[in-house]
Amino acid sequence: MADILLKTDSLSIDFKNEDSFKTIINTISYTINKNEIVGIVGESGSGKSVSSLAILGLLPKRISKITSGSIIFNDTDLTKINNKQFQKIRGQQIAMIFQEPMSSLNPSMTCGKQVEEILFQHTSLTKKEIETETLTLLEKVKLPDPTRVYKAYPHEISGGQKQRVMIAMAIACKPQLLIADEPTTALDVTVQKEIISLLKELQAETKMSIIFITHDLSLISEIANRILVMYKGEIVEQNTVDHIFKHPEHNYTKALISSRPSLDVRLKTLPTIADVLNNTVSTETITPQMRKIKHDKLYASPPLLQVINLEKEYISKSGFFAKAETFKAVNNVSFNLYEGETLGLVGESGCGKSTLGNAILLLDKATKGQILYKGKDITNLTKAETIAIRKDIQIIFQDPYASLNPRITIGNAIMEPMTVHNLYSSAQERQEKAIEILNRVGLDETAFNRYPHEFSGGQRQRIGIARTIALQPKLIVCDESVSALDISVQAQVLNLLNELKDNFGFTYIFISHDLAVVKYMSDQLLVMNHGQIEELDDADIIYNTPKKDYTKKLIAAIPKGL
Repeated sequence: MADILLKTDSLSIDFKNEDSFKTIINTISYTINKNEIVGIVGESGSGKSVSSLAILGLLPKRISKITSGSIIFNDTDLTKINNKQFQKIRGQQIAMIFQEPMSSLNPSMTCGKQVEEILFQHTSLTKKEIETETLTLLEKVKLPDPTRVYKAYPHEISGGQKQRVMIAMAIACKPQLLIADEPTTALDVTVQKEIISLLKELQAETKMSIIFITHDLSLISEIANRILVMYKGEIVEQNTVDHIFKHPEHNYTKALISSRPSLDVRLKTLPTIADVLNNTVSTETITPQMRKIKHDKLYASPPLLQVINLEKEYISKSGFFAKAETFKAVNNVSFNLYEGETLGLVGESGCGKSTLGNAILLLDKATKGQILYKGKDITNLTKAETIAIRKDIQIIFQDPYASLNPRITIGNAIMEPMTVHNLYSSAQERQEKAIEILNRVGLDETAFNRYPHEFSGGQRQRIGIARTIALQPKLIVCDESVSALDISVQAQVLNLLNELKDNFGFTYIFISHDLAVVKYMSDQLLVMNHGQIEELDDADIIYNTPKKDYTKKLIAAIPKGL
């Protein structure tokens, strides 16, 4: 029988909800064995992060309480110890990697100093020994230049490198248990694969146990031995990875597996959690023949947008007297976009895809080249002409909460662009149109007078879409617009975008680092690398027969499940 490192037994946690307490975690029980990686999967609000914060004694004291159960770690009940006792355990015996490294790292301290801080607190090493150990740790997490990163501040390194610094801090004291809470969510698919490989290597070397928390079942299959599936504060299923994927028992687990776009079959609509739970899953597919008929019709018309030899150059200075250096974020890019088409734009962070999107949106002026919209060059418009064309070319942002004014009601946020562009004859008519649009994106009229903070992430993204389509644009740039969403909510939003495209004749530029999602959504696929086009072809052709090594690397990094 395996040695048990941590045992959670009948754990219940309540959170304050106005005047009363509400149960968020409902009598969950599970074990973590020594030298084991366990995945905890579920959507936002399922309780996976809350139950893990309880292990570290990090639940907010005034608004939460453990109402029953125990968490036994090395014969100690963690629900019964005080903060001083926890300080000896945190970092030394149980460590945690958080989802967002930038908000977890101190921006005013160098990366090396932040790793050293952990060693100063929990070890009796000398200053010189700590410095040597820190450089060894930065090397161990495979940072390309440990000495440079040691001296660098968090903002001077990439997202993947920041996450590696976080991992170095977490393993500094050789903990017995490492909790990784969504450690790869904001990362490119290739960097995600590197972080997963790194965690597996470190685990094999140190024999520590890992709790890996995510909303992506496919990703868990790449790292975990066992999976716990959480839904509405309960563990609905737990088993080996193989069993969960090949013989899922709970409908919620089946829904999580089927909500992710398939790389082999193109379903007309993606199944959502509700579809699976209600047994209303549509199996209708889009065949290659159907795609060909659609594309023949699509590409027979003149292009809506032509990008010709486009360049965007930035000038950077590293010091006051330093020589200015130029950097081409977009380098000689040309392509056509047709009315009713979805062009997928994919590549790693820094490849230039968002810069290209911003140039098309006229948010960032191109240095060279032309952008022809309906045959007219839009790179040198007057201010009035720019405002007019903004009605036709719109954006759906990655973070809907940051793009909505928290002090303005949803109704006013949707009506505001209508007013700016003089759409409709009266405020009453604009209100009626706003409510109609809210209904189209799956929200009812009660949303009209509510504020952004009153909605979930998926609902806020629907509001962002409603605000965009309020102007009846021709071309919409979707910039990582589903990357922060749960798998099932992502399925709902992708279905909605496709439905709106069919109903309103929208044309999309769909930017994402998730190749599975881009392949599902796109007619053509444009792969970018270092500001240039690496490959441009039909999405299915690129996925099935990639020509370039870079594209092959991106495809190989997609978590496939079992």
